[in-house]
Amino acid sequence: MKIVFKGPVFSVESGVMKEPGDVNARRDIVRHSGSVAVLPIDAKGRVTLIRQFRCAFGNSVIELPAGRIDKGETPLRAAKRELSEEIGLGASTWTRLLRILPTPGFCDETVTIFRASDLFEKPGEPDSDERIEALRMSLPEALRLLGDQKIEDAKTVVALLIEKQRRG
Repeated sequence: MKIVFKGPVFSVESGVMKEPGDVNARRDIVRHSGSVAVLPIDAKGRVTLIRQFRCAFGNSVIELPAGRIDKGETPLRAAKRELSEEIGLGASTWTRLLRILPTPGFCDETVTIFRASDLFEKPGEPDSDERIEALRMSLPEALRLLGDQKIEDAKTVVALLIEKQRRG
């Protein structure tokens, strides 16, 4: 495998790999440092999602506050940073929900999803290129958006369904 592209967020390796069954296959693999996502739950049980423009889709997407794990960061530290940067909140209680593989066919990115509760204000420094709108709503409202296909982001779908199951 040879690196054919290296950017600030990911790199791409291309080449022939030997796979199980003694199969040689040409593959292109996106290498990524990993990401985190946070499901913030306030004292009234409401969730806070965000709406932001995603250039790959040419549209705004409703999703969890999320971001890349920086070099030397743990997933929890990255989650705390992203919650502060994106919606100006901190949390006293953190629960790791799970780690998902969003696109294992061509990318090694993992997304670790956390539930954050006992929220408090903690303004952070948002990235200069992000325009984020915070959307606070009840879980049933968020699930309605999911049912109406207004939420399509995989990490957000997973987190909302886990929260629904947790609440019974």
